[in-house]
Amino acid sequence: MSLRPSPLPTAHPLRYSYGTNGLTDLRLDDALSLLADLGYDGVGLTLDHMHLDPLAPGLAARTQKLARRLDELGLGVTIETGARYVLDPRRKHGPSLLDPDPDQRARRADLLVRAVQIATDLGAHAVHCFSGILPKDPAGEAGTEGQDVTAEDAAWKRLAETLTPVLDAATAAGIPLAVEPEPGHLLATLDDFHRLRTDLGSPDALGLTLDIGHCQCLEPLSPADCVRAAAPWLRHVQIEDMRRGVHEHLPFGDGEIDFPPVLEALAAVGYQGLVSVELPRHSHAGPQLAQQSLPFLHHAAAVSTPPDADRPPNPGEGPTDSDGRTP
Repeated sequence: MSLRPSPLPTAHPLRYSYGTNGLTDLRLDDALSLLADLGYDGVGLTLDHMHLDPLAPGLAARTQKLARRLDELGLGVTIETGARYVLDPRRKHGPSLLDPDPDQRARRADLLVRAVQIATDLGAHAVHCFSGILPKDPAGEAGTEGQDVTAEDAAWKRLAETLTPVLDAATAAGIPLAVEPEPGHLLATLDDFHRLRTDLGSPDALGLTLDIGHCQCLEPLSPADCVRAAAPWLRHVQIEDMRRGVHEHLPFGDGEIDFPPVLEALAAVGYQGLVSVELPRHSHAGPQLAQQSLPFLHHAAAVSTPPDADRPPNPGEGPTDSDGRTP
């Protein structure tokens, strides 16, 4: 018996996916089959040992096989790089792009370059990454005029330098590198993203992953206003419920987010990537939550549809360059 839900009518051109970091108790092919059967448009694929291990032998052949399977199922894909222990079995998310040891930073950069190649082979629309937390090391680094810089300034410098070869690979591949502001990390907010963008000279390959729950958690703007503010750089979207000031990914309805305005904003700015459900601590109930999440999003999108959404525009109406439409 098919689990595919009956589609709900909606004028929103949004495409939904579910993150494999919330389906870690399933084999990858079982997870993909489930999502296709439920009616998802794609998958947020976390590179990790239990699904697609980026460090194990035979990566190219395994990726090619996966590309064929995604094509058979009609699933789009975004590459996620938030696996907790893929590089170090003892340090969560370690080493990071901010590690004081340049060799360790290079390991993280190499993983991201591999992710770009995997994204190219799978036809993914973006590669996601994040900065990591500020290391607990002394500042002790000389500035351009011989002055010591703070530990935070040194970390921003490391971040920009370590991401440079990854951005070069992303530029050559034509795949956006979508950095995610993450609560508790050096790059935690939209303002922090713009600092990095400025430090790097605003490269075209550098985009933004916007996590809607993180907006609710700590941004001064509402989640819908965050979407509008982020629109020119928006390359990937993660979505879940969350409460103000508490970084805990929650199933839809368990937090405080008003979702119809968020989905309406995403449609209005012309976002064309995947909107990926992000519940990494709920794998024990992954299949059930995947089944519940898509109808919730369809309903929220239908509720947000303006009464005259299907009305043809009047002369002079329509999107302009200032609408922040994602190319």
